[in-house]
Amino acid sequence: MFDNLLYQNVTELLSNDIKTSSIPQSILLSGPSSSGKLTCALEIARVLSCQATGENKGSWTCTCPSCLKHKALVSSDLLLAGPRDCTLEIEAATDTFLQAVYKNASYINATRYLHVRSVRKLTNRFSQVLWEDDDKISKIANVISDIDEMLEELDPLHPLLEQDKLEKICDSLLAQCHKLENGFMYDSLPVSQIRKASKWARYTVPEGKKVLIIENADRMQESVRNALLKILEEPPTDTVFILTTTRRGAVMPTILSRVRPYNFASRTEEQQKEVVQRVFHANTLDSSDISQKEIIQNHLLSYLPVKSDVISQSALSFLHSVYNKEVPDIEKTIKDLSNFEPRVLLKLFLNALIDTHEKKLISIDNALEQAAIQEQGYTLLKAVKDTMEYITIYNQSPLSALEGLVYTLLEGESK
Repeated sequence: MFDNLLYQNVTELLSNDIKTSSIPQSILLSGPSSSGKLTCALEIARVLSCQATGENKGSWTCTCPSCLKHKALVSSDLLLAGPRDCTLEIEAATDTFLQAVYKNASYINATRYLHVRSVRKLTNRFSQVLWEDDDKISKIANVISDIDEMLEELDPLHPLLEQDKLEKICDSLLAQCHKLENGFMYDSLPVSQIRKASKWARYTVPEGKKVLIIENADRMQESVRNALLKILEEPPTDTVFILTTTRRGAVMPTILSRVRPYNFASRTEEQQKEVVQRVFHANTLDSSDISQKEIIQNHLLSYLPVKSDVISQSALSFLHSVYNKEVPDIEKTIKDLSNFEPRVLLKLFLNALIDTHEKKLISIDNALEQAAIQEQGYTLLKAVKDTMEYITIYNQSPLSALEGLVYTLLEGESK
């Protein structure tokens, strides 16, 4: 078990807890981004439902009906929730799959699973269980239906299609995944979905365990945290709850007191390079730039339609205008950044604004000027946070939200 999770010693502890039946019903996987937390959570779900016996139980090569469903991420005993930017991983997995096809590589079947699973990490968040009665459900259902039809043709258990047809299906699949994520993915888990998940968790299963995975548990709003806490206080016996976070300190203390933490470590650069090579069958470029040390994340970001230097330049130009008490060309900024699609571009741009400001602060030697720039930084941080919420939680358009950001910053400049 955990054969597909590389360079994380926590797997030894988890394996032992599973083998000795001492794994608790509520656990927290905590660690850096791209450290394998979701991979681990999905593997726990598969192993706990494995129908094999003896030494074969939990093996990645197990072909019991439950393991086959879990490997394809179609098990009804698994519920996946929480915000996540999925489409870059889907882009990378698609490229890996098609490159393996072009080369007629020996690992084609592994890349087929990688591709299908990357898509279902997105679609599973739109389960009928969680979205029932939502006013968006009919639109979501149409997109999911299209995606499922295409995934059926790409199923690793079916014969491989001809190359031309594969390329067309993969292109259409990517377009639908972008539509699903950009149009319907939330940035904070709705409380209604926790309540629906609670009902699902109380249904019994004939064998094995049901697993509810909630990613980015630190980003839940208070009402959601309280609703989750009620489930964790009296968890149903047939269900295991797995939370993940990159910021353990931001998880509500009363939730922390009801989960067993399993901590993930930062992988070394060489380990990350090997992960990229073994998972995506790609080589990474060496760089002395500290900002380039997140090898796995940067591999995924390489599939953005906009390069990192364009994001940085847009942020620099934007702030330069504001600090000169001018209104930036917001429409040009949005256009240059591909209308913030995929949505991770918005986060990268807002983070670039903060990074640009911090670089300006470091470059100033005068104490009085530094104090003034620090004050600007406080205003910027709050305005950026508010802008993100306006767009991702309250569905404000990027144009309107950035206009509000500029107004806030200019107002701060005039004081």
